[in-house]
Amino acid sequence: MLRQLLRRSVFYVPCSEERKIQKAQTSAADCIMYDLEDGVSLNRKTQARSLVLSAIHGNTHSKERGVRINSVGSGLELEDLSVVLQAPTLDVILVPKAETARDIQVVAHQISQAKRDIKIIASIESALGVMNLREIAMSDERVDALLFAAEDYCSDTGITRTPSRQELYYARAAVATAAHAFRKQAIDMVCMDFRDMAVLGDECSEGAQMGFTGKQVIHPAQVDTVQQRFLPPDEIVRRAWRIVNGYQENYELGKGAFDLDGKAIDMPVVKWAFKILRRVELAGIDVDAKFQGSAPGS
Repeated sequence: MLRQLLRRSVFYVPCSEERKIQKAQTSAADCIMYDLEDGVSLNRKTQARSLVLSAIHGNTHSKERGVRINSVGSGLELEDLSVVLQAPTLDVILVPKAETARDIQVVAHQISQAKRDIKIIASIESALGVMNLREIAMSDERVDALLFAAEDYCSDTGITRTPSRQELYYARAAVATAAHAFRKQAIDMVCMDFRDMAVLGDECSEGAQMGFTGKQVIHPAQVDTVQQRFLPPDEIVRRAWRIVNGYQENYELGKGAFDLDGKAIDMPVVKWAFKILRRVELAGIDVDAKFQGSAPGS
């Protein structure tokens, strides 16, 4: 059974640089993603495979350990998989440039052959990938998240990036919507302005509002901001907690809808509140202890 984890940040660590690997081993990121693809030049792929295996073995700190392999069809993916599937503590494999169900199924087959319990993140990086979101999401039960890669998408479509990010709205919204439709996590694009925390904060808030559950990270300085911004703010959590408590009290009285602060609360709102609380609990926060005394009547 694949365990459920919060995945607010997916932190890419190039496996061609031992120094960066060592620094990342104690990162607070929810997911450390060791990179064999774009972060590694073609002439360093063999070395990177040996480094990634030792990196996974040596990482006893991270909540989730993953590897971004080279894309299916690159001619490098099977050798990547033959190495990384030897790591007993590997949790997830990121499949880049996913465009069809087959791209995922090739990787899933190798995981099955190795008799491993490993999740898959499907990275959507092209117009065709966006058009095939449904079949990618449904391609295998191991698919745990859909991820949007903006730079490759722009390269594929000829779109020019602007500070407004308007040109990416359709593709981002499509990925987030498909992820929720098929009960997957939704991972937003990298913030390339890695030294500008204001831009990063804006992107995080925007992504969360669009329904993304996490974001890709390329620099250690981005991790804390991303982890915080992809948790609901305290006022939202407090309201969700009060809604759930109110629902439980009124359920005992045989009531369906009830009033809270002058607003009607029915089951869709209660379901939303339960989702908010579940997300916060996965982050290790004791909501009851945090908001005791904020019950519906207080």
